[in-house]
Amino acid sequence: MAELVETYACVPSTERGRGILISGDPKSNAILYTNGRSVIIRHLDRPLQASIYADHAYPTTIARFSPNGEWIASADVSGTVRIWGVHNDHVLKNEFRVLSGRIDDLQWSPDGLRIVASGDGKGKSFVRAFMWDSGSNVGEFDGHSRRVLSCAFKPTRPFRIVTCGEDFLVNFYEGPPFKFKLSQREHSNFVNCVRFSPDGTKFITVSSDKKGILYDGKTAEKIGELSMEDGHKGSIYAVSWSPDSKQVLTVSADKTAKIWEISEDGNGKVRKTLSCPGSGGVDDMLVGCLWQNDHLVTVSLGGMITLFSASDPDKAPVAFSGHMKSVSALAVLSQSSQKSILSSSYDGLIVRWIQGVGYSGKLERKDSSQIKSFAAVEEELVTYAFDNKVRRIPLQGDQCGDVETIDIGTQPKDLNLTLHSPELALISTDTGVVMLRGSKVVSTINLGYAVTASAIAPDGSEAIVGGQDGKLHIYSISGDTLTEESVLEKHRGALTVIRYSPDASMFASGDVNREAVVWDRVSREVKLKNMLYHTARINCLAWSPDNSMVATGSLDTCVIIYEIGKPPSNRITIKGAHLGGVYGLAFCDERIIVSSGEDACVRVWRVTPQ
Repeated sequence: MAELVETYACVPSTERGRGILISGDPKSNAILYTNGRSVIIRHLDRPLQASIYADHAYPTTIARFSPNGEWIASADVSGTVRIWGVHNDHVLKNEFRVLSGRIDDLQWSPDGLRIVASGDGKGKSFVRAFMWDSGSNVGEFDGHSRRVLSCAFKPTRPFRIVTCGEDFLVNFYEGPPFKFKLSQREHSNFVNCVRFSPDGTKFITVSSDKKGILYDGKTAEKIGELSMEDGHKGSIYAVSWSPDSKQVLTVSADKTAKIWEISEDGNGKVRKTLSCPGSGGVDDMLVGCLWQNDHLVTVSLGGMITLFSASDPDKAPVAFSGHMKSVSALAVLSQSSQKSILSSSYDGLIVRWIQGVGYSGKLERKDSSQIKSFAAVEEELVTYAFDNKVRRIPLQGDQCGDVETIDIGTQPKDLNLTLHSPELALISTDTGVVMLRGSKVVSTINLGYAVTASAIAPDGSEAIVGGQDGKLHIYSISGDTLTEESVLEKHRGALTVIRYSPDASMFASGDVNREAVVWDRVSREVKLKNMLYHTARINCLAWSPDNSMVATGSLDTCVIIYEIGKPPSNRITIKGAHLGGVYGLAFCDERIIVSSGEDACVRVWRVTPQ
């Protein structure tokens, strides 16, 4: 069996020039945010535990806990809202098509019976309120002419709904059933977020015009605004009230968060400006915030989640981050007692994780090229990208040394280092292989067939090259030349991955036709066959350090672990390991395996042989 030990969750999807609206459940200290088709539940006091809901058919945009904390309503770009359980495998309660376009915000009524959603739609339908159990409408929402970016339910009776959006308007509705009451036009740019105070006496709107305006909760009359003195210098993207309704937290494109004291008459003055960690680049713009119990949560454009203490804002904040895009490669570095895991995503970000601790920082690279894949040894990272270049990067703690860039003249397909002398690297291309020693290309060999995968023995004496035709070609390496020794035929589709076992006595191969094979290196006979349990192409493969297990990861979202010497029917299957497919696998030790995938998450599993 395999049990999930840790999840290094993805960060919220962000978009330049737009805020994101995160939410939480004060009772459990959990927060909700979205990335791709996933809704992520993170516990602020247990960051290595994350629960992910992945049943939306389209990219998700917003999610909220019901008032009792038992249900979650989540919405996506197609205008669909799904309501599902927090516990019991996230059982689906209801699904409704609410708007004809993207939903940007939604809120539950305080009694948990109704939901209001706002966003983009056809005609004038930018807002809809409905019963959570039947989906029936509870009002008409006229008055907006453009996308409605945010909506809020008054948390006390009599119920009211307020909305705001790209037409610079703030609209107020009475009900239920809800109908238009009045419109306020105090802002001169997009109104990005509206929130009622928990006691229901006021609501606040924040805008790209750098202003925050406060209104009476019952009548929607303007009562005050956030002082421009010491105010934000950029668009304000989000706002969140303190539990006692006396303060608000705002975040802005000016890269700061501010805590404001709200007076009885409805004006706000800055109590504290919070500076979040970062280098001051565009990625450090703040786009989301949440005041939850004693946690002040901010989210940056680059996905950094920072937690400040509300009771002691001077205390050093805790920051954690991760990937926003598909994680395509993994490596495990055993430094002293701590296992360090490196993961790289499609957008070129390399993150270091420490087993048992989690996020440990991003590797600062001098060039920001996209990374297709990488190989790593203790002191060095070798990467290849979509630009025909291989880069050798020395590792110096959380920094990368001076990069050596090698142009191999064609698109790399696979990359392998010899573990005993890592200066020797084998790179496969469409038509052959390139051998590197250090940063020098020592040979470029056209093999005369379409190459799809490759491997090099740990001592550099042998290479295996896989073809489009499913054949494995074994070459001996002498100096900088390859000599073909034999051709192995077993696969019925193009090879996708080949890896030697750590002791080099075996090698394993996987193909697009979902089959994996383990071979004996000396006899070149099949050692483990009929490994045909995936339902789609095999993307990655890893050996345990003691050579006793081999794991495969597939486009079918599963990881399968086989024990050498036991029939494949004894396999251990991790179903749904990564939504969208598994793209990275590595063993930390004999029983711990790390996986990564399309869902931008990295997961650590403990394997117990059957």
